[in-house]
Amino acid sequence: MDQLDKQKAFEEETKRISETVSKIKHRIAVFSGKGGVGKTTVSVNLAYAFHMNGFSIGILDADITGPNVPKMLGVDGKPIVLSNKFLPFEKFGVKMISIASLIQSGQPVIWRGPMRSKVINQFLADVDWGELDYMIADLPPGTGDEILTIAQQMKPDYAVVVTTPQEVSVLDAERAINMARKLDIPFVGVVENMSGFICPHCGAVLNIFGEGGGKKLADDCGVPFLGSVPIDMDARILGDKGKPIVLEKPNCEVTNAFKSISNLIQEHYQKESQAK
Repeated sequence: MDQLDKQKAFEEETKRISETVSKIKHRIAVFSGKGGVGKTTVSVNLAYAFHMNGFSIGILDADITGPNVPKMLGVDGKPIVLSNKFLPFEKFGVKMISIASLIQSGQPVIWRGPMRSKVINQFLADVDWGELDYMIADLPPGTGDEILTIAQQMKPDYAVVVTTPQEVSVLDAERAINMARKLDIPFVGVVENMSGFICPHCGAVLNIFGEGGGKKLADDCGVPFLGSVPIDMDARILGDKGKPIVLEKPNCEVTNAFKSISNLIQEHYQKESQAK
């Protein structure tokens, strides 16, 4: 392929991405400064909290080297291709695409940044998402190429930064907030995950990772604090079984937390719409 052909292919892909994005009302990127804070758990359950309110939702698994969304949804197999477009998986009424569905189970993705970014471009250009109220992009931890690609191509209008109460997590989450700002994502909110362990026997809350770190971070950075999500063993057990806790336990503390977070984000968009 010569330079002219490459330029033409790039322009055509850019056009397809623009067409996809134009059909998505709200685009949320879920960030974390470090791994292991439950970012995918937040992404998946937040998506279903929106869906429970009647919205059409898509989840883009942008963590190319550590894709976990299919596992948490119990999705197996490869996506169908129809008219040169991938059809996203649909599970419990929510659409989803992930590199995990395109590679052999357990196979490592040992790719440099441009290759990982190319996959994300394809997820936006060549997947038939249709019209969506919300797309949630589950990003990898840190500040790598995938995040830059999502910011440039998906054009998120809200960044949800996930932290735990632990000081080292809060420190990294502050970097994620500042990165979201540098990428010109207009609104940022903080979610504190693993805020306390709910004892399944007595119901007492144990603050294993500390307390209040997420709220303090949000206050210090001047961004909204969206809420705290406690540790619940069932969230882990159900996640491993491919069943989001917000669907399986609709009245538990974890589900109530995700409902509250989704409501705050919805209220934000309503206020933005009214202000225009």
